[in-house]
Amino acid sequence: MNAPLYNLEILRLAAAIPHHERLAHPDGTSEKRSPICGSRVTVDIAIDDAGRVAEIGMLVRACALGQASAALLGEAVIGRTPGELATARDDMTAWLAGERALPPDWPGMDLFTPALPHRGRHASIRLAFEAAAEAAAQASEARV
Repeated sequence: MNAPLYNLEILRLAAAIPHHERLAHPDGTSEKRSPICGSRVTVDIAIDDAGRVAEIGMLVRACALGQASAALLGEAVIGRTPGELATARDDMTAWLAGERALPPDWPGMDLFTPALPHRGRHASIRLAFEAAAEAAAQASEARV
């Protein structure tokens, strides 16, 4: 694992976060903060009648790793179910903790392989997925 922690792709993603504005009328909202570095991510989710993410809005105040993670979330979240978001969150947590060999089944996650030995950076990487999973669960419960 000699790859640099901050590479060109991480920096590109950090500068191009999609859905970077809050939603006016979300079905669920969650804010997560890393006590280690102070990174903060707020995610608003609106779901459709089929229970899938229809819209997402994010406010991301994080390091480049947290921003890149939020960008990866934003690029592939539309159409996902709350269960899929919870699985992605849980798989990411397990992978970063060394409890699973492969990165989560989410586009681009292998980009964070160089961060595996840097435990202090894991919380920031997880923030967007933690907030999205919680907001989607709230949105789903509000629809019932």
